[in-house]
Amino acid sequence: MKAPSMTHLALHVADIDACLDFYRRYCGMKVIHQRQAGNQQIVWIAEPGREAEFIFVIMNGGSDLQLKADDYRHFGFALDSKQAVDRLAEQARIEGCLVWPPRQEPWPVGYYCGLRDPNGNYVEFSYGQPLGPGAAPIGEC
Repeated sequence: MKAPSMTHLALHVADIDACLDFYRRYCGMKVIHQRQAGNQQIVWIAEPGREAEFIFVIMNGGSDLQLKADDYRHFGFALDSKQAVDRLAEQARIEGCLVWPPRQEPWPVGYYCGLRDPNGNYVEFSYGQPLGPGAAPIGEC
C-alpha cells in the first residue's frame, strides 16, 4: 500500500477577501476553485503549476489568531534568493505584517523571514533550506 500524500490544508478565516489578497500578493497563489455552500464561502488556492499537488482551502467563518512572536508554527514558502527574502520582508515591514525580520540560521533552516497573514497565521519565506529553490540536496550539507 502506498503511503498517503498530503494534498491540502484548510483554514477558517475571519476576512476571506483579505486572506486571498495576501496569498495572491505575497505567495503568488491563484484561485483554482470557489463555491458557496449556504453561508459558507469556500475557495481553493494554489501555486501556479502545483494545482494538482497541494492547495490551501480558505473558508469564511473563522476567528483571528493571536500568536505570540515566539510561536513558530507557520506555513513555509521557498524563494529563489536571499535578496528575494529581503525584498519581501521590506514590503511586509512597510505594510505592517513583518513578524520575524530576515535572519540566517544554520542548515537546514537557511535564510528566512516571517509574516503575519490577515488572520494571524505566520508565513515563512526562506532561501537555502533542503526544500525548494536554493536547496542543497540532503546528505550534501
